[in-house]
Parts: sequence; structure tokens; C-alpha cells
Amino acid sequence: MLKSIFHKINRWRFRRNSQRNFLIYCSVFVGFFGGLAAIALKFLVHFMEDVSRRISSHLYYHIAYVFLPALGIFLAVAYQHLINRDKIQKGIGNILINIKKNRSNIRLNNIYSHIFTSSLTVGFGGSAGLEAPIVATGAAIGSNVGKFFKLTPYEKTVLLAAGASAGIAAVFNSPIAGVLFSLEILIGEVTIPTFIPLLIASATGVVVSKLLYSGQLFHLVTEGWVVSAIPFYILLGLLSGYTAIYITKVGGRLEAGIFKKQNRYVRALSGGLILGIIIMLFPALFGEGYHYLQEILNGNIDALKQETLFADWLSQPLLMLLFIGALVLMKIIAAGITLGSGGNGGSFAPTMFTGAFLGLLVAYGVNLTGLVHLNTSNFIAVGMAGALAGVMHAPLTAIFLIAEITGGYVLFIPLMIVASISYIISRLSSPHNIYWQHLVHHNDIHPGQDYGMLNAITLDSIINRNYTAVDKQTTINDFYKILAKTDANIFPVLKEDGRLEGVVLIDDIRRRLFNQEIAESTIADIMIVPPTIIDYDQPASSVMETFDAIDVWQLPVTKDNLFIGFISKSALLSKYREAIISQHKANDLFA
Repeated sequence: MLKSIFHKINRWRFRRNSQRNFLIYCSVFVGFFGGLAAIALKFLVHFMEDVSRRISSHLYYHIAYVFLPALGIFLAVAYQHLINRDKIQKGIGNILINIKKNRSNIRLNNIYSHIFTSSLTVGFGGSAGLEAPIVATGAAIGSNVGKFFKLTPYEKTVLLAAGASAGIAAVFNSPIAGVLFSLEILIGEVTIPTFIPLLIASATGVVVSKLLYSGQLFHLVTEGWVVSAIPFYILLGLLSGYTAIYITKVGGRLEAGIFKKQNRYVRALSGGLILGIIIMLFPALFGEGYHYLQEILNGNIDALKQETLFADWLSQPLLMLLFIGALVLMKIIAAGITLGSGGNGGSFAPTMFTGAFLGLLVAYGVNLTGLVHLNTSNFIAVGMAGALAGVMHAPLTAIFLIAEITGGYVLFIPLMIVASISYIISRLSSPHNIYWQHLVHHNDIHPGQDYGMLNAITLDSIINRNYTAVDKQTTINDFYKILAKTDANIFPVLKEDGRLEGVVLIDDIRRRLFNQEIAESTIADIMIVPPTIIDYDQPASSVMETFDAIDVWQLPVTKDNLFIGFISKSALLSKYREAIISQHKANDLFA
């Protein structure tokens, strides 16, 4: 049935629509289902969080907080192991790997597996965000729509990013931030052919969100900012930059895994119990933490006393200031333990939480002096942008996201000041954001490398099969006769069964070849073993990396261990240039 539907859609697609128009239709489809998936996940997590809080409220000192996170992480790990068979690809880093190395192909199971595992993790109190699972789900929807219609790797990348944009936009009701997130984090470039489908998908996701989930994530009431507060915004920007470095280093180490020598279930329970103890001491770290974030935005700082063991102590302003500082430091530790012990979530929400409480720390601390009065809500909102800009190296996303979700458009100047300072400090510390650091150091994948365009090239189209094979027993005198009949400068030396023994490079042996002393020698005396052999199924990006690494211009290609021809770096570069020109022409929506 699916094949029949596929053929009917393709007939309609090729008869009545251009490929450009079809990509627009696909972006609407991806945006719709990406928005649905995001809202479904939020509903599910909020329901589970409400159940968890009700259970905890009936127990002495909310002791349930010690055990609920361990239960959620344990169930998520069990699902990944027993049902999903470890095929889930967690984190935005894996999306980037698929874009760069796997022609933007993401496994189908990632459409639903993130919804189950992240809802179990965060719904039971895991101190992580849902944005990374939402992005992964939307990206999987876009990738698989592209695979279904057999689109090019570039078009799959656009739809993948469109799904991610729709997910972010649906959760935050922020269409511009959704688009900017995909452009700054996933694609890394801004072009009209890319921008339009992302914008359409993002807008579609917001429409779905408005219809099914009309509430705004945060509400900010502000009268604007004052010039006298600028020095303190600069201070917040500096602190945000160094906090972003702290988040990246501490969070990255913990996310890499804790209790590594233990099996996955022991790791889940151990990490979950440690997390539970932390949450019992700091209840604001439960789940995403957005409930407490909204309370402090409303100016209700006393809400931090709820459920905590230190409620009486926090009546003292200095102790409250220390408690807020502890929340700034502990949120990313709690998030790292959540993910490092096997839970599924992201660092997006913990980063926002940390930045918000950093802004509260600055404003509350300055206000305690009695010398200056700062608008606490403004500093909370701007602090979120500062942390996000520093951690993600995406200042535009941070500025527009916070402006959209808080309605704080009057805060654009403070947002720009804090986000830019934080970004500069974080960038000076590390050239790569939290997502790229691991890929660069452990996977040898770099942002600037255009794997997608290269991998759109098939090796079969550039393999030179017009070669003259020689036997290693052939004498040099007989080889002269072969040279007279061909312009080739490389010759394969083959065995009887077609396997490669070596190659003869004319450029390397030109002077020796016409030396009469070796005229009676054989090919075996002058042939060399090639520095490497290219496999027929090897991605073009890998072939280019090989050429660059060993500094050669021609390499032999084998298929099923049998020699089939040569591939040259010049042919690959020429094909790459053709692919760039063709792609820009094919995807120009206004051509």
C-alpha cells in the first residue's frame, strides 16, 4: 500500500510540480508532524511531572524525590536496551554526525523513541531539558520524509532542519528562534533556498502549538530597561561567559558517563539515587525547572522555599543569596548526572535555568546593597540569553528565543549586550560549542567540512575504468611497447584472479625507466604498493579526506576485493564543483 501511495505522489509530483515546490509541500508536512510530536511530548511530561509531585507531596519531607528520578532513568534505560535495542541516537551531536557523515539519514525509530525515553526521564524528575529530544524527533521526521521520497542529501538536510525548527517553535511558540536554531546549530549557513522551507515548517509548528497548546511558556511583565543598569548588564554578560565555560566543561564530562565500570542498570539506579538526593536538597532542580523559573520571573522569590528542607533559613537574605548561587552551580551537575547515568534529555533547558538564576543572583545581590535597584525580572530573562549564547555559540538564537518566549522585545539592547559578551568570552575559551566539541575531538568531524555535498557524489560516476593492466613478470622492454600505445601514467599490476598486487607510477620512475641497466628487469622490480586502496562503497567525503591525508592524486578502487579502476582527486574536485552549481540552480526557489 505504501508503495502505491508513493508512486501516485511521485507521478503527481513530477507532472504538476517542480522539485522546488515539492520541497515546500514537504516542509509543511514535516512542520505539522514535528509540531504534533513536540506538543505530545510536552503534554506527556507535564502529566507525569504532576503525578510525581502529587506522590511526593503526600510523603514526609518529599522523600519520593530521592527515588523517582532513579525509577525514570531506569525505565528509560530498560526501554533503550530491551525494546529499542540501543538504536536510539541521543543528543544534537548525533544529528550533526548524520548530516555530515550519513547523508542526513536518521533511523525511523528515532521518531518515537525519544518521546518515550525523555518523558520517562524528565517526567519522573530527571534534571534535563526536552528540547534536544524534540529536535531529534523533528529531525528524524524530516529525514525519513526525505528518504521516503528519495530526495537528495541536501534536500534531506533541509527537511531535517525543518523538523527541528518546527519542534523548537512549537514548544516555545517562537517561530524565528526555531529557524535561527537550525541555521546556527544544524546547517551553519543562511541561504534563501534553505531559509524558506525552515520558515514555513516553523510557522506550521507554531500554528499546531497555538491550536493544541495555547499557553505561553513564560510571562514577563516589564517597563523596559534603563541606561543606568547597563554596567550591571555588562557584568552579567561577563559572568554569563564564564558560566557558559563552566557548563560546557562540567556538563560535558558528566554527560560522557558516570560509573562507567558498572552495567547500565546499576549505573542508572546509582546515578538516579544521587540525583534524587540532590533534588531533595534543591527541589527547584526537579525536571526542567520551568515552574520555579516562572515564579521568579513573577517576582515570587519566596517560591524557592517550597518543598526545601531549608525553608526557615532562607528567610535570611544572605542565605537566600547563597542558595541561589548554589542553584546556579548545581543545575548543570544534576543535568550531567541525569544524562551520564543513561537518561534521555538535553542541556538546553538546564542552560536556560542556570542563566536565569545567574541573572537573579546578580540583581538580587545588587538590590541587597540598597545602593541601586535593578529590575529582577529583566536580569532573569537576559541571563537566560547570556547562558544560551555562550554555551551554544548561537547569539541570534538566544536573543530572539528569549525575546519571543518572554514577550520581552523591549529588552533587545540588554539582550544584545549580554549575549554578545558571553559569546565572545566562551568563544575565546573554545572555538566550538557544546555540541561540536565532542565531535571535533573524538569523531574528527569539523563544522566547516562540507560532507553533505561531497557525499551526494557517487564514486561510480568518477571511477576511471579505462586502464591497462600489466603482469609483474612483464619485462621493462615489453613495458616500453605498452607505454607507446597509451597516455596513462599509472598502471595496475593484477593477479590472475583480478586482485591488485601493486601499481606502476610513471612519474615516480620516469628517470629510472629509460635507464638501459634495468631494461631486462621486470615490472615486479619497479612496482609499488599503493599507500591505500579505496573501496567502491566508501563515501566521497571519506575519499577526499584520504587524498588530503596522504597527499596523492590517484588511488586504485576495488569492489569485493577485485580491482575495478582508478579515482583521481582532480576528477572528484571537478564533480564537487558541478554538484555545487547544480544544487544552487535546482534549489533556488525564485529561479
